Amino acid sequence: MDVEAFVSVHQPQWDRLAYLTRRQRRLTGAEAEELVTLYQRVGTHLAALRAAGADPVSIGRLSGLIADARGAVTGAQAPVWRDISKYFLVSFPAALYASRRWWVTIGLLFYLVTAWTAWRVLVHPEVIDSIGTPDQIKQLVEHDFESYYSDNPAQDFALRVWINNATLSAAVLALGILLVPSVFVLWDNAINLGASAGLMIANDRGALFFSLITPHGLLELTAVFVATAAGLRLGWSWIVPGARTRMQAIAQTGRATIGMAIGLAAVLLVTGLIEGFVTPFLPGPVRISIGVLVELGFLTYVWTLGRRAYRQGEYGDVDEADREASAPLSA
Repeated sequence: MDVEAFVSVHQPQWDRLAYLTRRQRRLTGAEAEELVTLYQRVGTHLAALRAAGADPVSIGRLSGLIADARGAVTGAQAPVWRDISKYFLVSFPAALYASRRWWVTIGLLFYLVTAWTAWRVLVHPEVIDSIGTPDQIKQLVEHDFESYYSDNPAQDFALRVWINNATLSAAVLALGILLVPSVFVLWDNAINLGASAGLMIANDRGALFFSLITPHGLLELTAVFVATAAGLRLGWSWIVPGARTRMQAIAQTGRATIGMAIGLAAVLLVTGLIEGFVTPFLPGPVRISIGVLVELGFLTYVWTLGRRAYRQGEYGDVDEADREASAPLSA
């Protein structure tokens, strides 16, 4: 099919549909019928252009026109709260479940590196000497580590923690397409966490360490694992696209990855609130219990809502009508 000729022939109908869509509230009966007819006809035109492999700009423009016309034909758009509820009850958990093997594996490796680093600190005194001077280590284990959670007002501390964690997650998510940098960022955090654990345990402050790190740390680290997994999946989809073209793989995985960022920001907000308002004020056993329950709640969320949505064909992508960035395999 000659795409340019096709566009030239049908452009007047598209312009007419755009005109009727803009004045949908003032249409006569005949114009309303014409709007429906043109909406159906232009939908067929869009399918033909996709099948012919037309350029993405033309397809995107026509897709936008179809979306606007659909709103005019079917009435008012769905309320915003319905889109939000669908995202958190369907799209986001489905994306989490679809990538579960990635982030669970990343989490296990992270904790292995953390445990290995803590073990090295405990059994090799020379490692402690390389971390800092005896006075610096004493300051850390006896004051700095604990005071970090209570030196600032709770609301300011919670906001700062949320921003820091969101920045870290955004970094590993964005760098994931390059694969290696994201791994290094996570490796560095595992080493630092393991070194802190080893120093605290070696100085008989292990109970304090876990009572401070567990309430927010379980869910916070899980969010970082998810962000890392999302970024690495995006990079891997470029290397191994499967049955799709590389551009199709990047488009599909990229849309789901960007969508996950919103949900992860909400998850990290929860961890920031825990770190700011729970950890500094509640007894150790209570705050640890809260941290464990929040983490179990997140996992339950993924393996119930996420698994159900995933089995119904959801994987975190946008609605099919809005996927103009992907062309059919036959094109």
